[in-house]
Amino acid sequence: MIKLQLPSEPLSGTHLRLNRFVEADVGELFRSLDHDEVWAHVAGRRCSSEQYLPDLLRAPDNGRYPWVLRLQQDLAGLPAGAVVGTTSYLDFVASDERCEIGFTSYSPAVWGSAVNPEAKLLLLGAAFDAGIGRVQLKTDIRNLRSQRAIAGIGATREGVLRQYQRRDDGSIRDTVMFSVLADEWPEVRQGLIRRTA
Repeated sequence: MIKLQLPSEPLSGTHLRLNRFVEADVGELFRSLDHDEVWAHVAGRRCSSEQYLPDLLRAPDNGRYPWVLRLQQDLAGLPAGAVVGTTSYLDFVASDERCEIGFTSYSPAVWGSAVNPEAKLLLLGAAFDAGIGRVQLKTDIRNLRSQRAIAGIGATREGVLRQYQRRDDGSIRDTVMFSVLADEWPEVRQGLIRRTA
């Protein structure tokens, strides 16, 4: 059995630098995500950074480890150093050598850019380097943009988890499950490298 070790050092690529969330990040992070379209399919819309901060501070107690994404260079009209979103590792199960990447939200300014492929390149790479055998990703069945983005990184759609999770409006969503396996990673990695070049 592997011992799962989360990376604690920043993960750096061409376009992005990912750092583990610290309290000082909350203002910039909230502003980057403070768009109704970001939260259309994500539960937990907050109205201020003060409301958002407790969610992020409690996350590790619930087995979720948030990262903050900053640009390494100017992109999509935003300057180098700008915060453009967040993503998390969660649901680590050492005995099954699996984890999930989720709670991913980006500023609309970088939708369709190199940000998502590079974030996934960095996070998947760190997970598989640590000995993970399966990384899963999930999204609301209504979120077609997210489904396209997950499929676009090379993940395999596995199916639908029916009545899986409650939305903010009280309805219960069906959730689409995707995964990348360790033996698929070399091919997925090459595709992500091409997309971020």
